[in-house]
Amino acid sequence: MPGETAQTLDRGLRLLTLVADAPSGLTITEAADRLGVGRAVVYRLAGTLADHGMIRRDRAGRLRLGPGVLHLARRAQPLVADAALPALRRLAEELGATAHLTVADGGEALAIAVVEPSWTQFHVAYRTGSRHAIDRGAAGRAIMAGRRGEAGYLTSAGELQPGAYGAAAPVLGVDGLEASVGVVSLGPLDLPRVGPRVISAATDIATALS
Repeated sequence: MPGETAQTLDRGLRLLTLVADAPSGLTITEAADRLGVGRAVVYRLAGTLADHGMIRRDRAGRLRLGPGVLHLARRAQPLVADAALPALRRLAEELGATAHLTVADGGEALAIAVVEPSWTQFHVAYRTGSRHAIDRGAAGRAIMAGRRGEAGYLTSAGELQPGAYGAAAPVLGVDGLEASVGVVSLGPLDLPRVGPRVISAATDIATALS
């Protein structure tokens, strides 16, 4: 019985991952083929996950993520932010710029942790909870680069706020997390200095979350 229970749990989690990785959803047959099980097994797994709000079936009968996943993601965000704060504080203090951790939230980039430098007279006021299109700004484009497995950093100038300059690097190697670490400043950034520090902070945060 314990082995059977573990197998069922494993299949359920694998199904949830398959659905998460399929933007257009999965049919029961597609899910069964990918899991290597019968359709009846997928029906039972999907039914249990649907009872907990993790999976839903759309009008076409395709399996999609349910609202329960969003609830878990929101509960996880504070934990991710807490793990990132030490690296963000170091980044903000060393560079004298506002540092932030930004995650993908649908088609938007969402700032879930922001640290402002303590010693500067003026700096960008960037709020936790700020959102913008994921294809705009250094933070969003860095997340998109991370999806492609690309390292390095990206920059922006005046895209999201007039007179604001940004640099961001993707957080790589953390399963299920699409995020970037960056800084934003009121003046042009010293990129040969800033770029490597942003990349290093992203690596530190990835290590803290691994």
